[in-house]
Amino acid sequence: MSSKQTKITLFTATALVIANMIGTGVFTSLGFTLYDLTSPFTILLLWVVGGLVALCGALCYGELGAALPRSGSEYHYLSKLIHPSVGFLSGFVSVTVGFAAPVALAAMALGGYASRVFPQLNEIGIALAVITLLTGVHASSVRLGSGVQNIFTTLKVLLILVIVIAGFFIAEPQAISLVPDQKSWDEILSSGFAVSLYWVFYSYSGWNASAYIAGELDQPQKNLPRSLFRGTLFVMILYLLINFIFLYTTPAADMLGQKEVAFVAAGSIFGMEGGRVIGLIISILLVSTVSSMVLVGPRVAQVMGEDLGLMRFLSIKNKNGVPWIAVILQSIISITLVLTASFEKVLNYVGFTLNIFLFLTVFSLFALRIRHPELPRPYKTWGYPVTPILFLGVTGWVLFKGFELKPIESLYGLGTIGIGLVIYFIDYLSRVKKK
Repeated sequence: MSSKQTKITLFTATALVIANMIGTGVFTSLGFTLYDLTSPFTILLLWVVGGLVALCGALCYGELGAALPRSGSEYHYLSKLIHPSVGFLSGFVSVTVGFAAPVALAAMALGGYASRVFPQLNEIGIALAVITLLTGVHASSVRLGSGVQNIFTTLKVLLILVIVIAGFFIAEPQAISLVPDQKSWDEILSSGFAVSLYWVFYSYSGWNASAYIAGELDQPQKNLPRSLFRGTLFVMILYLLINFIFLYTTPAADMLGQKEVAFVAAGSIFGMEGGRVIGLIISILLVSTVSSMVLVGPRVAQVMGEDLGLMRFLSIKNKNGVPWIAVILQSIISITLVLTASFEKVLNYVGFTLNIFLFLTVFSLFALRIRHPELPRPYKTWGYPVTPILFLGVTGWVLFKGFELKPIESLYGLGTIGIGLVIYFIDYLSRVKKK
């Protein structure tokens, strides 16, 4: 990875951010949100709040990544700025949950869309086949993986734009109002808003994707902050447009509780056959979401393997510089989740667990400023300290509500962290004995 030709470009890094964000969440969340919220104003406000919080996080990660430009994201930042044990736990969660679970979710959503179009196809079988195929692609070559990523991400964005434009000009509009009323304000202050924000946060997850591959980026001090901010802002705009079109074109009752909500909306816009075509295209383009996480996730395991004796095997690379063992391990975990857990349970589990370390990582920006003023600052967080405080306030509230409303899945997340803590101390004791 030393030559410039094999470095990941700004375009690919931005595409990774976009691909990690656009996928499972935006194509599924609205159907579940409608259980608790009915006001179009409140629903769109959800996406504004989620987008602003993600932008705050991206701005903070931009400074962290520019000052500490190494692959690994939370694992690297927390190890350097808080404590190696906290960094290890974040990396352990990323390896076991952070990417493997979203890969499973995206593959399950892909299988769901494909089976809606072709009922004779097996949803689980499709999910497993896609994970296996992309594991082979990304375990072989960075260049091949990047090319696949760029193509599918571009097509996914074009599809969303087609749905938005067609929704404005073809579909018969629903009678919706974006003017807030008393019901809207009541919903904003309700527990339902908190539950729905939990779903929206998952839809925005992935805004930090390029931080995981900082060590493989071309000019990371410049391109990392740019890719984080540009990708997040672009996705926020797309999310607002596509969710408005869903509400504008499709009766809420038809979307209520539907996992394949975009398939339902496409049927309202293009008719039954047109909707089937769009559903098939969505299932194909969800390959981009699976692909991006199969590409990015193993880089965390690789960095951990370089630092920790017990996990040294995860740092092994093939002749193309790909951590192939880490790629395969992540995919095995994803396949296990596809075979053993439901879509909603996996989503709640991963959402709670990952938000803990997003919270801690943004908090570590204060440690960077206070404890390491000597480090170069090619980029500084815009709006500091308000930006990280806003992120921490909203994320902390979502974590509290998530534990209150989804205690079982939250306890599974804490249990995963507990297992990681045990492994860390075993590794620590083994290193102490060697000394």
